[in-house]
Parts: sequence; structure tokens; C-alpha cells
Amino acid sequence: MKIMSIVSARPNFMKIAPFVRALRGHSVDHVLVHTGQHYDHEMSMAFFDELQLPKPDVNLGVGSGSYAYQIGQTMIEFEKTIFACRPDWVVVAGDVNATAACSIIARKYQTRVAHIEAGLRSNDWDMPEEINRIVTDRVSNLLFTPDSFADDNLLREGVLPEAICRVGNIMIDTLAHERERSASLDPTEFISRNLFVPRPLALTSGGYLLLTMHRPSNVDDPVTLTALVDVMLELADAAPLIFPIHPRTKLRLEDFNLWDRFLTHTRVLPIKPLTYREMLHVTSGARVVITDSGGLQEETTVLGVPCLTLRWKTERPVTLIENGGTSRLVGSDPAQIREGFQLSLTQCRTAAPPALWDGHTAERIVQRILQTYSQRPAAY
Repeated sequence: MKIMSIVSARPNFMKIAPFVRALRGHSVDHVLVHTGQHYDHEMSMAFFDELQLPKPDVNLGVGSGSYAYQIGQTMIEFEKTIFACRPDWVVVAGDVNATAACSIIARKYQTRVAHIEAGLRSNDWDMPEEINRIVTDRVSNLLFTPDSFADDNLLREGVLPEAICRVGNIMIDTLAHERERSASLDPTEFISRNLFVPRPLALTSGGYLLLTMHRPSNVDDPVTLTALVDVMLELADAAPLIFPIHPRTKLRLEDFNLWDRFLTHTRVLPIKPLTYREMLHVTSGARVVITDSGGLQEETTVLGVPCLTLRWKTERPVTLIENGGTSRLVGSDPAQIREGFQLSLTQCRTAAPPALWDGHTAERIVQRILQTYSQRPAAY
């Protein structure tokens, strides 16, 4: 059997790495395809090195661009790869542009598709990722879900129950695999190395805040971004604020003349994007994480770290505090952010991993794909 898996952007690397490890020891011909959406070293190859992903067998070299450009170019280049490799399965993960593009092309040419992290729904059609999720789930043959919320979403949309397989959260496989190595790092060393401006460091576990934001809804509008900068600098007065900056966020801060405000605030530590292990280390030690990242909502719930989610809706309701997680939705409203921050300061740091978020999700995925392949009709 030949399995082709797809990676493209930073979140995909953490989702595919456990799957690649779980394939070892099985009689499977595996082809790893990198679409090239994230192509610089900080956003791509550093993760291949750290997570011990093999060098991609195919690199489509799509690069950055508009939604239409990325999806169109991925389809054009991936079509050639499907013809050349003829896989039995194409495995996609998450909700990036390449996930939808490669799924569509695979099914156009009668190749079976397995979607890892299926069934997530924010019900927010302003999110490009929501469209990618729905399209991918609609064309997939096997839908691997992380929780019961995702199962229910798919059943409501008419997906056959036998196509749905709840396996847990594959991102947590990577967290479990890297947690010990991450804990051994020296934060003073890697933060100092990545600072945009020199700062004295006096960080203690549980004594600092961690901020990430990159979504267009938060960083592309100057009024919204200015209000967020104002409140983040206000929170930094309460505790040092570590801010690993996504490249597009940095560009927007510069465009709107906000970048210097972070550089001059002495309690803000503006740093370049971190590796996975470095990011896991600072997430684990944060008093509060403030983010618009879906992955960090999941990781903070497993780690027991309070999280303020800078969104109005989430496709990961299992991470919300009312459902047993650690995350609070605060959107981009400064008043709600302040209120949520004060509540988070009194919140107990208690790990709350949902069922099957146990570090063995990839193994369950591989077993189900092998089982489904062995039971295929003779005409397949």
C-alpha cells in the first residue's frame, strides 16, 4: 500500500510528524509531499529538523500568495504528483489551503482521502479555514475526529457514521513526544537569541504572559490592531509579556506604525518565531496565554495553563472552560480581555485533557487506515 501525506504550513508539521512515526514498522510505501506554503527556515525547515521529519519526497514550491493563487497552484502541481505516484491514500491534516486543494484533486482521480482533525466547526464563514474544513470533510473517505463535538458536527451534516472515527488529537502526540526535551531547554538562552531588541531577562515559571496573534481579523484592520496593542501593553505592566511574532503580524505592526511601541516597552519581549520545543517550553511556564491560535487552545488545555482566546467563536469548544478546558473567548474587545485576564489570574492550573488526547492518536489512525485498506472491495 502506498500512502501520501501532505504538509504545507507550520501547524501541519506537528500533526504529520506523529503519523510518520506511527507508519514505521508497517509495510507501507510512504510519500511525504510539502506544498511549500511555509518555505523559509524559521517557518518550515526548522520544524522538519526538530521533529525529525524526513526530507520531503516532493516539494511543490507553491510559496505565498492570495487564497486563489495558493489553492490554484497547489492543485496544478499536486495533480502532477498524483499521476506520478499513484497512491492508495492521500492523508491531509487540519484546515490550511493545501488540505482542501489536495483533497479535491485526490478525489477527482479516485484516490481515497483521510482527513486528520475532521469535524471541527466554528460556524464562522468569515474564517477561510472554515471553508477548507467543510470542503475537505465533504470529499474525505475517512474522517478522523478529535472529540465528540466534531463527531456531532459531521453527523448533522449527513456524514455516514461508519466514515467517522474518533481517534483523539494528534497535536497532543507531538506535545507528549517533545515535552521532556522541551522542559530541558534554557529559556534565557533561546529568548535572548531571538529578541529583536536587547532586554534584561528575569523570567520565572508562572510569572510571565505569552502572546501570539496572526489571524487577519485581528491584525489586518488598523483600528482593531491598535486597540489590541493598547490592551496588551497594559497587561505587560502586570507581568512580562513574551511575544513571538508571526512575519505577517510584524508587517502589519510596521504598516500601522505600531511596531516601535513593542520595541520601546521594557516589559515586552518581542521575539522571532520559536521552534516547537521552545514554544512548548514558554507555553508550559506561562501564567496566562493570550492567543488566536487553535493549536495553543488545545495545548493549554492539556497543560492546564489559562488561555484567553482572541476570537469570538472557536472550532475547538472542548477547550473552553465551560466544557472542562482552560480557554475563555474574549474576542478583540479590550474590556472583555481585561475581565478575562483578571479571571484567569485566579484560575487553577489544572490539566484537563479530553478523552483520547493521550499521545497515541497517530497509532489509532494508522491502524484504521490499514484495516480499511485490507477490507477494500476486490474492484478497488
